[in-house]
Amino acid sequence: MADECEHAAGIKDVTPSALGCEECLKSGSWWVHLRLYRTCGHVGCRDDSPNRHATKHFHATSHPVIEGYDPPEGWGWCYVDEVFLDLGDRTTPQNGPIPRFV
Repeated sequence: MADECEHAAGIKDVTPSALGCEECLKSGSWWVHLRLYRTCGHVGCRDDSPNRHATKHFHATSHPVIEGYDPPEGWGWCYVDEVFLDLGDRTTPQNGPIPRFV
């Protein structure tokens, strides 16, 4: 993990909140890629998606670290310190197939 991020120590093993962006699934919207919060398990869509739910979750909760989750990519990002984190073998497995939008 990055030495320059004090939030790396707070990364938890979490259960994903949904099989896709939680808010997009509820509203019928679509997403580009997913981010998983390693504090609470919330799954949101990245900023290339129309609704940017992952960043909105950060602003609402201040949960600092996300994981690239679609598919699990092995990296994290700290919104507070603006640094990438190497999650190594601590990636979160998906609970099932992620829906795709074309």
